[in-house]
Amino acid sequence: MSRPRVLVAGLGDTGLLTAIHLAKHVDVVGISAKPGLVSGQELGMRLSRPGEWARDYWVPFERFHRLNSVRTVHGSLTSVDLDARRVHLIAPDGVEATESYDALVISTGVSNGFWRRPELQTPDQVDAMLAADHARLAGADSVIVLGGGAAAVSTAFNIATTWPDKQVDLYFPGEQALPHHHPRVWRTLRARLDRLRVGLHPGHRAIIPNDFTGDEITSDPVEWSTGQPKTKAAAVLWTIGRTTPNTAWLPRELLDDAGFVKVDQYLRVPGASGVYAIGDVAATDPLRTSARSRADSLLAHNIRADLTGGAPKPFTPARRRWGSVVGTQHNTLEIFTPTGRAIPIPAWSRLQPFIVRRGIYGGIRP
Repeated sequence: MSRPRVLVAGLGDTGLLTAIHLAKHVDVVGISAKPGLVSGQELGMRLSRPGEWARDYWVPFERFHRLNSVRTVHGSLTSVDLDARRVHLIAPDGVEATESYDALVISTGVSNGFWRRPELQTPDQVDAMLAADHARLAGADSVIVLGGGAAAVSTAFNIATTWPDKQVDLYFPGEQALPHHHPRVWRTLRARLDRLRVGLHPGHRAIIPNDFTGDEITSDPVEWSTGQPKTKAAAVLWTIGRTTPNTAWLPRELLDDAGFVKVDQYLRVPGASGVYAIGDVAATDPLRTSARSRADSLLAHNIRADLTGGAPKPFTPARRRWGSVVGTQHNTLEIFTPTGRAIPIPAWSRLQPFIVRRGIYGGIRP
């Protein structure tokens, strides 16, 4: 008797881990527009230290031991036939194809700024993108970072750390940055940004230009809807959290008003038998915390339970963001807990292969 086939649409951080958890128990097919894991995490490291970032966050699929039994398909999804249980896609060479499923996991994520884009990419194109963004910042004597979230704070911090002679300014709309973290996290990082001489500018909300696409680092002056004079720098990074869910391939009835995939407490998609969603694309809660709460193992359990008649487990959203904010610094990774406490993990270069590569991913080939 053949095993059920689970199709994982999107192999980013969360989709990849979901596929890994399922691979022992069912046949898994993963579809990705990228040629490997190209993580959306740690933007500051990615821009300032792309070689170090790529070592841990840009990993071809064939290097993951626990994807040995997973068939990965490089392509861009175009539509889904819910009744026939199959998806349609286009391969990099333009050839159209279909893939059938018994269960479908939607984990196609979101587009966000210049660093999280849904386009099909080859390995060379990924490498060229990383190098171009780094070179753009390396050649700028002044940098404006717009936004108050973790990506913005991380970017300002890492640029100032890597290039201490640059003028770096962080502009954010509220009285403090990191509004979705515990207030203690911003107090801790604000003091460090001050020591790095990063200019901190609360109460600034940028006017988004009419022709703005968000997919590049700009240099035009920034205007403010909050009344301040326009501001100019050699490089402007729009890390403003303007996310667009990658759901154009899905029927409208599966989506909420903002275009995210509707789910119930078990991460099932209502009205679509055998369909689930997880990660930034899933409308679990306002912060869409299934992307950061290790819900991948819970979803894998629920899919197996639904296929075999077992009992599913509900997903409980986290109330606050938590985890790393600025990435590895001086070989130490700092994790902020939901209560805002900082937990440093020293000698990270020695521990990372055991904690992440073996513990989380189940082994990654050199």
